[in-house]
Amino acid sequence: MSEKSGKNERSGRSGKDALRTYRDKRHFGRTAEPSGEGAARDGDEKESEDEPSFVVQIHDASTMHFDFRLEVDGVLKSWSVPKGPSTDPQDKRLAIPTEDHPLEYREYEGVIPEGEYGGGTVMVWDHGTYRPTSHDKRQRPVPFAQALEKGHATFELHGEKLRGQYALTRFHGREEQDAPSGGNAKPTWLLVRTGHHSGGGTPDPRRARSARSGRTLRQIAEQG
Repeated sequence: MSEKSGKNERSGRSGKDALRTYRDKRHFGRTAEPSGEGAARDGDEKESEDEPSFVVQIHDASTMHFDFRLEVDGVLKSWSVPKGPSTDPQDKRLAIPTEDHPLEYREYEGVIPEGEYGGGTVMVWDHGTYRPTSHDKRQRPVPFAQALEKGHATFELHGEKLRGQYALTRFHGREEQDAPSGGNAKPTWLLVRTGHHSGGGTPDPRRARSARSGRTLRQIAEQG
């Protein structure tokens, strides 16, 4: 088996297994969100040819937040970022991991019906590609999935609104420390802009426009 074939097969298995939680939480007869049935195959093709993708979505649900998603091994690794990503290196943004999403979700924009999981309006605020930049102590490149597993991953975003170096770092927050043995407390991460300040600061979700359709949250809610 070739190295490329082995990589694709591993990615396919990973994507299929990783999306179980995503599918279990949703009723696809009631929501237009993608089921991700073809995610692993599409992901293998994309990763073999281009830089992996990323998307930042504004989610106006019970609580307004941003969802930060990076393509890794055929799925979108996802974090909920309450205040959204910042372009200021002084801003350390809390990032709470959520379930993996299918690659098709990077195009999803619309309204999740009330009563369904995550009910509310979703906007594609920014999208593009990213370049992994993690290295070990000997300055050898570290695979991105491995860097995430170790708890610190660096990458360069090439989006329409976000450009430049960022880092995701896992740390042990209070909730995780206070959880009983065997508890389900999620690890906490920080999303930080590294390097030079690129301007722009923090986006205002109510005034933001979609990088995909140019619409505001209100327009998406009205038009579906």
